[in-house]
Amino acid sequence: MPSNQNVFSSLAAWRRRAVSRAVHRGVRWVRQAAAVTAERPGPYRFRRLGAGARLAFPQGTVFGDPWIEIGEHCIIAQDVTLTAGMMPDLDLGPDPILTLGNGVVLGRGSHVIADVRLTIGDDCFFGPGVYVTTTNHSYDDPEVPVGKQWPRTDPVSIGSGSWIGTGAVILPGARLGRNVVVAAGAVVRGEVPDHAVVAGAPARVVRSWDPEAGWQPPLRTPAPVPIPEGVTPEQLLALEGWEPEEAAATDGAYEAS
Repeated sequence: MPSNQNVFSSLAAWRRRAVSRAVHRGVRWVRQAAAVTAERPGPYRFRRLGAGARLAFPQGTVFGDPWIEIGEHCIIAQDVTLTAGMMPDLDLGPDPILTLGNGVVLGRGSHVIADVRLTIGDDCFFGPGVYVTTTNHSYDDPEVPVGKQWPRTDPVSIGSGSWIGTGAVILPGARLGRNVVVAAGAVVRGEVPDHAVVAGAPARVVRSWDPEAGWQPPLRTPAPVPIPEGVTPEQLLALEGWEPEEAAATDGAYEAS
């Protein structure tokens, strides 16, 4: 017969597993219930919160929400800061300060700080930890601590279809064109043309699109192979169960066709 010690150890392990499952179920419920959507705006009064948009829980610092516009089907990850104005409870006038277009994705822990006009176009994707601001401290007076000197502000705009890599910083006055790629960790200021790739600190253009010659310098990797026409969502889901031999055989069939 099992000893009492073994029985008690098994009971304790079972209780720990049961408690762990209950805690995780509770956390999932809280995340679902505390997410912010157009149907469940929570404590916020956004100027616009489009259909299908979602701010994950826990939200980061959010204030000035009456001057923030969020388009449709935006995904705002956990711990994202969205602010309009230098501090809460200011009257910022009749016009919006911060605008996110449709389909914008802001990665976890990103900060979007708008003291003056800041616009992010449709279908922009941000990696985690991106920092965008319209304001920067000045250091004109060498005798006064930099943090106590009055900041400078300049509007920021990010064109539709752009990708902002993890940890990038977009400084006041930056104007990014359409379909711009900002490399991870880049520090961007000034104007960036359409269809450009920028990297470094300060960021510079490292690749650009020429309508006749294509990407210059040329891409080092081949373009991704698109999904063949006619493939259904059910067939895509079935890919998860394929063995390597089956996948190779299917690839050969596509090549033969």
